[in-house]
Amino acid sequence: MAVIHHTTLKPTKLELLTTWLPTRPWYRGGADAPVLAKPGGFRLDDPAGEVGIEFMVATDSSTPEPTAYLIPLTYRGAPLEGAEHALIGTMEHGVLGKRWAYDGCHDPVLVTELLSLIEGRAQPMAQSVTGTPDREVTRSYTGEPFSPQDLTPGPTDDEHGTHLPAPHGTTLHIHRVLKPVPQNPPLPPQGALGHVAGGWRGPGETRVRAVFMDLDANAHAG
Repeated sequence: MAVIHHTTLKPTKLELLTTWLPTRPWYRGGADAPVLAKPGGFRLDDPAGEVGIEFMVATDSSTPEPTAYLIPLTYRGAPLEGAEHALIGTMEHGVLGKRWAYDGCHDPVLVTELLSLIEGRAQPMAQSVTGTPDREVTRSYTGEPFSPQDLTPGPTDDEHGTHLPAPHGTTLHIHRVLKPVPQNPPLPPQGALGHVAGGWRGPGETRVRAVFMDLDANAHAG
Protein backbone atom coordinates (compact mmCIF):
# COMPACT_ATOMS: atom_id res chain seq x y z
CA MET A 1 0.00 0.00 0.00
CA ALA A 2 1.35 3.39 -1.02
CA VAL A 3 1.75 5.93 1.80
CA ILE A 4 0.74 9.47 0.86
CA HIS A 5 3.12 11.99 2.43
CA HIS A 6 1.67 15.50 2.85
CA THR A 7 4.94 17.37 2.51
CA THR A 8 6.81 19.79 0.26
CA LEU A 9 7.89 19.20 -3.33
CA LYS A 10 10.44 21.46 -5.04
CA PRO A 11 9.59 22.07 -7.80
CA THR A 12 5.95 21.06 -7.55
CA LYS A 13 4.34 18.58 -9.93
CA LEU A 14 2.36 21.35 -11.62
CA GLU A 15 5.52 23.41 -12.08
CA LEU A 16 7.15 20.47 -13.87
CA LEU A 17 4.06 19.96 -16.04
CA THR A 18 3.90 23.65 -16.99
CA THR A 19 7.15 23.18 -18.93
CA TRP A 20 6.46 19.65 -20.19
CA LEU A 21 2.86 19.90 -21.41
CA PRO A 22 3.50 22.32 -24.31
CA THR A 23 5.99 19.82 -25.79
CA ARG A 24 3.25 17.18 -26.28
CA PRO A 25 1.48 16.77 -29.67
CA TRP A 26 -1.91 16.53 -27.90
CA TYR A 27 -1.48 19.83 -26.04
CA ARG A 28 -4.32 22.24 -26.85
CA GLY A 29 -2.88 25.48 -25.45
CA GLY A 30 -1.38 28.39 -27.32
CA ALA A 31 1.97 30.14 -27.15
CA ASP A 32 1.53 31.19 -23.53
CA ALA A 33 2.43 28.81 -20.71
CA PRO A 34 -0.46 26.76 -19.32
CA VAL A 35 -2.08 27.84 -16.05
CA LEU A 36 -2.56 24.55 -14.27
CA ALA A 37 -4.63 23.26 -11.37
CA LYS A 38 -5.05 19.71 -10.03
CA PRO A 39 -8.77 19.02 -9.51
CA GLY A 40 -8.64 15.24 -9.39
CA GLY A 41 -7.16 11.89 -10.28
CA PHE A 42 -6.41 8.56 -8.65
CA ARG A 43 -3.52 6.26 -7.80
CA LEU A 44 -2.54 2.63 -8.17
CA ASP A 45 -0.33 0.67 -5.81
CA ASP A 46 2.95 -0.84 -6.97
CA PRO A 47 2.95 -4.38 -5.48
CA ALA A 48 6.70 -4.03 -4.86
CA GLY A 49 6.19 -0.75 -3.01
CA GLU A 50 8.94 1.03 -4.95
CA VAL A 51 7.20 3.17 -7.58
CA GLY A 52 4.57 5.84 -7.01
CA ILE A 53 1.78 5.63 -9.60
CA GLU A 54 -0.59 8.56 -10.12
CA PHE A 55 -3.17 9.40 -12.78
CA MET A 56 -3.51 13.17 -12.44
CA VAL A 57 -6.23 15.30 -13.97
CA ALA A 58 -4.68 18.72 -14.67
CA THR A 59 -6.81 21.60 -15.93
CA ASP A 60 -5.40 24.47 -17.97
CA SER A 61 -7.28 27.76 -17.59
CA SER A 62 -5.11 29.67 -20.08
CA THR A 63 -7.39 28.58 -22.95
CA PRO A 64 -10.78 30.24 -23.70
CA GLU A 65 -12.47 27.12 -22.33
CA PRO A 66 -10.53 25.25 -19.60
CA THR A 67 -8.92 22.08 -20.92
CA ALA A 68 -8.62 18.96 -18.77
CA TYR A 69 -5.66 16.65 -19.37
CA LEU A 70 -4.99 13.16 -18.04
CA ILE A 71 -1.36 12.80 -16.97
CA PRO A 72 -0.21 9.31 -15.92
CA LEU A 73 2.88 9.76 -13.74
CA THR A 74 5.38 7.55 -11.97
CA TYR A 75 7.71 8.65 -9.19
CA ARG A 76 10.96 6.78 -8.58
CA GLY A 77 13.82 7.02 -6.12
CA ALA A 78 16.37 6.42 -8.92
CA PRO A 79 16.39 6.89 -12.71
CA LEU A 80 14.49 4.35 -14.83
CA GLU A 81 17.05 2.81 -17.17
CA GLY A 82 16.37 3.52 -20.83
CA ALA A 83 13.60 6.03 -20.13
CA GLU A 84 15.53 9.28 -20.38
CA HIS A 85 13.15 10.46 -23.13
CA ALA A 86 10.17 10.01 -20.78
CA LEU A 87 11.62 11.98 -17.85
CA ILE A 88 9.42 14.97 -16.98
CA GLY A 89 11.83 16.21 -14.32
CA THR A 90 13.20 15.70 -10.82
CA MET A 91 11.78 16.95 -7.53
CA GLU A 92 13.03 17.20 -3.97
CA HIS A 93 10.53 15.44 -1.73
CA GLY A 94 10.37 16.59 1.88
CA VAL A 95 10.36 12.99 3.18
CA LEU A 96 11.70 10.75 0.41
CA GLY A 97 14.42 13.00 -1.00
CA LYS A 98 15.13 13.24 -4.71
CA ARG A 99 12.40 11.77 -6.93
CA TRP A 100 12.42 11.19 -10.69
CA ALA A 101 9.02 11.93 -12.30
CA TYR A 102 8.22 10.12 -15.56
CA ASP A 103 5.50 10.09 -18.17
CA GLY A 104 4.01 6.89 -16.79
CA CYS A 105 2.96 5.55 -20.19
CA HIS A 106 6.65 4.68 -20.67
CA ASP A 107 7.02 3.00 -17.28
CA PRO A 108 6.37 -0.78 -17.30
CA VAL A 109 5.25 -0.73 -13.66
CA LEU A 110 2.42 1.70 -14.41
CA VAL A 111 1.38 -0.08 -17.61
CA THR A 112 1.29 -3.47 -15.89
CA GLU A 113 -0.84 -2.17 -13.02
CA LEU A 114 -3.12 -0.26 -15.40
CA LEU A 115 -3.85 -3.45 -17.33
CA SER A 116 -4.51 -5.15 -13.99
CA LEU A 117 -7.00 -2.38 -13.17
CA ILE A 118 -8.80 -2.80 -16.50
CA GLU A 119 -9.00 -6.55 -15.95
CA GLY A 120 -10.29 -6.06 -12.40
CA ARG A 121 -7.27 -7.34 -10.45
CA ALA A 122 -6.01 -3.96 -9.18
CA GLN A 123 -7.98 -1.43 -7.15
CA PRO A 124 -8.00 2.31 -7.85
CA MET A 125 -6.93 4.28 -4.79
CA ALA A 126 -7.68 7.81 -3.64
CA GLN A 127 -5.21 10.39 -4.91
CA SER A 128 -4.41 12.03 -1.57
CA VAL A 129 -5.56 9.68 1.22
CA THR A 130 -3.51 6.63 2.25
CA GLY A 131 -5.26 3.26 2.01
CA THR A 132 -8.58 4.58 0.69
CA PRO A 133 -10.18 3.11 -2.47
CA ASP A 134 -11.49 5.54 -5.08
CA ARG A 135 -15.07 4.40 -5.68
CA GLU A 136 -15.65 6.92 -8.46
CA VAL A 137 -13.22 5.16 -10.80
CA THR A 138 -14.97 2.51 -12.90
CA ARG A 139 -13.61 -0.08 -15.31
CA SER A 140 -14.69 -2.88 -17.62
CA TYR A 141 -13.09 -5.66 -19.63
CA THR A 142 -14.58 -8.36 -21.87
CA GLY A 143 -11.45 -9.85 -23.45
CA GLU A 144 -9.06 -12.69 -22.67
CA PRO A 145 -6.96 -12.70 -19.47
CA PHE A 146 -3.69 -10.76 -19.56
CA SER A 147 -0.29 -12.14 -18.65
CA PRO A 148 2.68 -9.92 -17.75
CA GLN A 149 4.79 -11.58 -20.42
CA ASP A 150 2.27 -10.39 -23.03
CA LEU A 151 3.20 -6.75 -22.42
CA THR A 152 5.06 -5.05 -25.25
CA PRO A 153 6.21 -1.53 -24.32
CA GLY A 154 6.38 1.25 -26.88
CA PRO A 155 3.74 4.01 -26.57
CA THR A 156 3.23 6.52 -29.35
CA ASP A 157 1.80 10.04 -29.09
CA ASP A 158 -0.23 11.97 -31.62
CA GLU A 159 -2.78 14.78 -31.52
CA HIS A 160 -5.42 12.35 -30.21
CA GLY A 161 -3.45 11.10 -27.20
CA THR A 162 -1.16 8.21 -26.31
CA HIS A 163 -1.51 4.70 -27.71
CA LEU A 164 0.10 1.61 -26.20
CA PRO A 165 0.34 -1.87 -27.70
CA ALA A 166 -1.45 -4.24 -25.34
CA PRO A 167 -1.83 -8.03 -25.12
CA HIS A 168 -3.79 -10.10 -27.66
CA GLY A 169 -3.36 -7.60 -30.49
CA THR A 170 -5.21 -4.82 -28.68
CA THR A 171 -4.35 -1.14 -28.30
CA LEU A 172 -4.75 0.91 -25.14
CA HIS A 173 -5.72 4.51 -25.90
CA ILE A 174 -4.98 7.07 -23.18
CA HIS A 175 -7.37 10.01 -23.54
CA ARG A 176 -4.98 12.84 -22.79
CA VAL A 177 -7.58 15.55 -23.51
CA LEU A 178 -10.62 14.59 -21.46
CA LYS A 179 -14.11 15.04 -22.89
CA PRO A 180 -16.80 15.34 -20.20
CA VAL A 181 -19.87 13.13 -20.58
CA PRO A 182 -23.26 13.31 -18.84
CA GLN A 183 -23.44 9.63 -17.85
CA ASN A 184 -22.58 8.57 -14.31
CA PRO A 185 -20.65 6.35 -14.52
CA PRO A 186 -19.30 7.10 -18.02
CA LEU A 187 -19.95 4.35 -20.53
CA PRO A 188 -17.16 2.70 -22.57
CA PRO A 189 -16.89 3.69 -26.24
CA GLN A 190 -18.88 1.50 -28.60
CA GLY A 191 -16.94 -1.65 -29.46
CA ALA A 192 -14.32 -1.18 -26.74
CA LEU A 193 -13.05 -4.34 -25.04
CA GLY A 194 -12.32 -2.41 -21.85
CA HIS A 195 -12.15 1.03 -20.34
CA VAL A 196 -11.38 3.12 -17.26
CA ALA A 197 -13.43 6.20 -16.34
CA GLY A 198 -13.41 8.67 -13.49
CA GLY A 199 -14.23 12.18 -12.38
CA TRP A 200 -12.75 15.39 -11.08
CA ARG A 201 -13.85 18.58 -9.37
CA GLY A 202 -15.66 21.02 -11.65
CA PRO A 203 -16.89 24.59 -11.07
CA GLY A 204 -18.41 25.10 -7.65
CA GLU A 205 -19.47 21.80 -6.09
CA THR A 206 -19.96 19.98 -9.42
CA ARG A 207 -18.29 16.77 -10.51
CA VAL A 208 -17.11 16.28 -14.09
CA ARG A 209 -16.72 12.77 -15.52
CA ALA A 210 -15.08 11.24 -18.57
CA VAL A 211 -13.61 8.09 -20.03
CA PHE A 212 -9.91 8.16 -19.19
CA MET A 213 -8.78 5.31 -21.46
CA ASP A 214 -10.16 2.51 -23.57
CA LEU A 215 -8.91 -0.76 -24.97
CA ASP A 216 -9.80 -2.01 -28.43
CA ALA A 217 -8.66 -4.41 -31.12
CA ASN A 218 -8.54 -1.85 -33.92
CA ALA A 219 -6.23 0.95 -35.03
CA HIS A 220 -6.95 4.34 -33.48
CA ALA A 221 -9.57 6.13 -35.53
CA GLY A 222 -9.36 9.60 -33.97
